[in-house]
Amino acid sequence: MNEAIRQMLQPYNCLTRADYTNALREILQELALLGLWRTKFFEHAAFYGGTALRILYGLDRFSEDLDFSLLKPNPSFSLKPYGDGLRRELTSFGFEVDFEVREKRARRQIESAFLKTNTLQQLIVIEAHTTALGAQHAHEQLKIKLEVDTDPPPGFATESKPLLVPIPFTVNSYSLPDLFAGKMHAILCRKWKQRVKGRDWYDLVWYLARHPTLRLSHLEQRMRQSGDWHEGRPFTREDLMQALIRRIETLPVNQARDEAARFVRDSDALAIWSQDFFLQIVERIQVV
Repeated sequence: MNEAIRQMLQPYNCLTRADYTNALREILQELALLGLWRTKFFEHAAFYGGTALRILYGLDRFSEDLDFSLLKPNPSFSLKPYGDGLRRELTSFGFEVDFEVREKRARRQIESAFLKTNTLQQLIVIEAHTTALGAQHAHEQLKIKLEVDTDPPPGFATESKPLLVPIPFTVNSYSLPDLFAGKMHAILCRKWKQRVKGRDWYDLVWYLARHPTLRLSHLEQRMRQSGDWHEGRPFTREDLMQALIRRIETLPVNQARDEAARFVRDSDALAIWSQDFFLQIVERIQVV
């Protein structure tokens, strides 16, 4: 195993197949960020979403995708030019991956691509314990989706965040108040159907415990772009709280808890979840 990968794996203290798979996914995510940095991607885009919160700010749950936003709208942006750099970076550390850009649908503002690899082969690369390897299906694929918002709503700030492994490099990221605004937009406006994302609510608790300040103007811009705020006046904290209370009152808490449990090591942290719990803690939200 590459020595840098050994050092990256050590803090995970892997015991089970799930431990190794989560660690592998996160190592591949960080190597992908390094590859994007080398190809000057962050001169044009910023990292945001749950994985940004996990890798850059210490969110204590695992996350699956790499989400980015262009710094300014560019409908012709493509991830294709970055594919070779990503593959080259991962190969240099011993990982074999495919890079596949998804065909962009008309009028869709999201550019998508996938990093794909054989899970078993890469678990062998990181020298997973034989008990984890024996439980792994030979043809199972590990996929990491990359998504870039090519028409970002305005009004966000970014900051350069350093990562030290496998080598020192920097990632351009949304600031925490703007990350919180993006998460709040997902909480208020995501269409649940039968698939409520408990991860959103886990992240909400994390924000309120550590970084409760939200950039309200950026949330307003996101809601105007998605068609969820049409008023001819600014979106206020009172509007936010009313919308959030309505959302909480219809939240299927058990479904949310079950979905979030796959991404956290200590499911006891979810035991307290209830509508009353969320109604109480959202009073901590601060706005700028």
